[in-house]
Amino acid sequence: MNKSLWIADGIQTNYPKLDRNGETKVCIIGGGITGAVVSYLLAKKGVDAVILEKEKVCMGVTANSTAKLTSQHGLFYKYLADENGLDFARKYLESNEKGIKLAEKIINEENIECNYEKKDAYVFATNESELDKVKQEVDVLKKANFNAEFIEDINIPVEKCLGAIKFSNQAQFNSRKYTLGLFDKFIEMGGKIYENSKVINIEKIDEKYKIYTEDHNIIADKVVICTHYPIKNFPGMYFAKMYQDKSYAIAVDVGENKLDGMYIQSCDPVISFRTARYNEKDLLIVAGSGHRTGQPDGKIEDSYKNLENYIKQYYPNADVKFRWSTEDCVTLDKVPYIGEFSKLLPNVYVATGFKKWGMSTSHVAGMIISDMILGNKNEYSDIYKATRLEPIKNIKEFGNMLKESTYSLLINKIKPAKDIIEKIPIGDGGIVEINGEKVGIYKRDDGEIFIVKPYCGHLGCLVSWNNLEKTWDCPCHGSRYDYMGNIITEPTVKKLRRLENDSSNEE
Repeated sequence: MNKSLWIADGIQTNYPKLDRNGETKVCIIGGGITGAVVSYLLAKKGVDAVILEKEKVCMGVTANSTAKLTSQHGLFYKYLADENGLDFARKYLESNEKGIKLAEKIINEENIECNYEKKDAYVFATNESELDKVKQEVDVLKKANFNAEFIEDINIPVEKCLGAIKFSNQAQFNSRKYTLGLFDKFIEMGGKIYENSKVINIEKIDEKYKIYTEDHNIIADKVVICTHYPIKNFPGMYFAKMYQDKSYAIAVDVGENKLDGMYIQSCDPVISFRTARYNEKDLLIVAGSGHRTGQPDGKIEDSYKNLENYIKQYYPNADVKFRWSTEDCVTLDKVPYIGEFSKLLPNVYVATGFKKWGMSTSHVAGMIISDMILGNKNEYSDIYKATRLEPIKNIKEFGNMLKESTYSLLINKIKPAKDIIEKIPIGDGGIVEINGEKVGIYKRDDGEIFIVKPYCGHLGCLVSWNNLEKTWDCPCHGSRYDYMGNIITEPTVKKLRRLENDSSNEE
């Protein structure tokens, strides 16, 4: 089944579409876990807020994560200490630990049923070089007064595990059940949620903002953009400071064998494991096969198969129940952007760049942004400051991103296409040249042909065909479209232009 078990195990939402103009104190754009936490915390303080979601709430990244609530974000703290100092690393760790505690507090106080379980988290090493890095990470964490343990013997499905770093008292849960539970509480406290209400523009008018959907608008004093990837390009220019990374997951029935904990490999190719309860049974979630969106190292079709082949080495009778994929925004300095969107747009806030660890950092974002809106000082806001310029210091990463974006934006537009439409098989797609212009072709299984202009509506990059999920993916900033050109994933707010399939297009 090509959906996450969180979606399969959840209910369908039916919030209304925005059908009239309105006003509110705070307009939150994006109906995932970050929007849910921000809205809940504001509603608890009596702040009037509205959530606008382009489709259905909690059907994007939140519903397609591995749903681990942990401050253990890979081997990350030595990197943070080396780049920004030990105090910075300590504050990052503290903030995420507080994010986990906030989630637990909300779950207990609001009685949200979401399969919440306390679990230990491990980063494990499979070679001597990585083992040394694990030990260095432990040393940094001890200097930061965090009780991380070095563990030599753990039983996990890998050929050779030389050791691991252990974080105690972390957690796992059903991210979609939790988020929908927050929305229920938000509605009970007087909040409003509008689905199928895609925001297409944000305009400053005097001291307020007008947020435009396709049909109506909301006037708000303050705006929170938590759309995974910011939908507004300027003046924030987050497209120049971030890229999107895609990863895959499967949930498998391995019988009575199961793990007790959450595990992730310390180096590429990254593989991670955790269990999840579904229909009174523990399934094993295996995740990995990551690559930059639109730029896979191999065939995208192999992404799930690689995970299946891997786990069947250890559990030959493993039965795959669910498959899913997701995208994650990654900042150039690996630290999320949380806070003021731009100095030029006061009272507009953003939360993005969670680097695959959005379950804990969404709660950090909720605490920071709600404090800013309420006029409270947050001790962690400085380390996540969204207007910081430091990421540009990462010249190597910035250069790689610029090179890849430029290749798609400019070079691919003038490179002659070698494919012809007849060579595209049924059920596949690709870029071809017709009448001197590039077009995107998809041949559905029933033989119907769908033709689009293959240039992303965000900044004009040439998209690529993803035959695994039948989507057009932008390699520059991660926008994704279905085969008819409709938007799946931001930052774009413009669909691909659909071309008519007539005789002039079939030469």
